[in-house]
Amino acid sequence: MHEFFDDIVPHPEGVDPDSELIHERAYVVRAYRKDAGTLVMRGAVRDQKPPGLYVPDDPDPLTMHHMILDLHIAVPHLVITHAAAAFQVHPHTLCPDIEPRYEQLIGLSIARGFTHKVRELFGGPRGCTHITALLQAMAPVAVQSLWSFRALNSRDSPALDVDDGSARAAATADARKMALLTNLNTCHVWAEDGEQVATLHNGGEVEMPLWVTKRYRELGLAADTWPMR
Repeated sequence: MHEFFDDIVPHPEGVDPDSELIHERAYVVRAYRKDAGTLVMRGAVRDQKPPGLYVPDDPDPLTMHHMILDLHIAVPHLVITHAAAAFQVHPHTLCPDIEPRYEQLIGLSIARGFTHKVRELFGGPRGCTHITALLQAMAPVAVQSLWSFRALNSRDSPALDVDDGSARAAATADARKMALLTNLNTCHVWAEDGEQVATLHNGGEVEMPLWVTKRYRELGLAADTWPMR
């Protein structure tokens, strides 16, 4: 694993330097392509207290919660095919008893309506507050990972190199369909009556991300060579 994935730490502006840290919560979500039809996700939530706060003279941070959730998602249907929760650190003996309940995620789609269904299944006493919060953080990451997932599939598929361009056109149409399915009404850019959605409905392509545009310019690459077009 590259070090830069673990180097990102928050540096809040405007915090009084004399203020004492009393709690830290961290979410980490990573997505992997298992094969051309399976997205694998692992998410973790960890709560820590600073050294010495609860245990006098303890030189190390004290972990209160550390929960992990694994999901396998079928692409392009976006249906969860595997779900497993694990409580690594927890405050109460009974905490892990809820782990098997998260298998109820199997068969659900992460597309529209997912957040509502998660609250319905696992809200309040029906689940673990921390795992459920982690799950709601993982769903948007799954959607964002689909672009990278498709990029790897395109890279590894020789069919996209055919001379007549038909496979490339089909891939573009699939990308347009996926974008509408997973992003519609998730924010102002993707409003159903907005400019971006109208462009896709009219057969246009998804805009090249600004961070890709910037990097292409820095490397002297031509924008029309971007494989996601």
